[in-house]
Amino acid sequence: MINEVKSVLAAFFGVQKEANRKRDFEHGHALDFLVVGLVMAALLVGGMALLSTVVAS
Repeated sequence: MINEVKSVLAAFFGVQKEANRKRDFEHGHALDFLVVGLVMAALLVGGMALLSTVVAS
């Protein structure tokens, strides 16, 4: 599961290595990446909403 998190973080920043991308496509399961990506996207949006609320008040 940690490899999926690392891969999704790298994808968010656009710095995924070619070797890791190949490993993900050969050994990873799409559902794992989808779930991790959705959770991380929700955390990002929630964090930005929290930050904007704190800054605005």
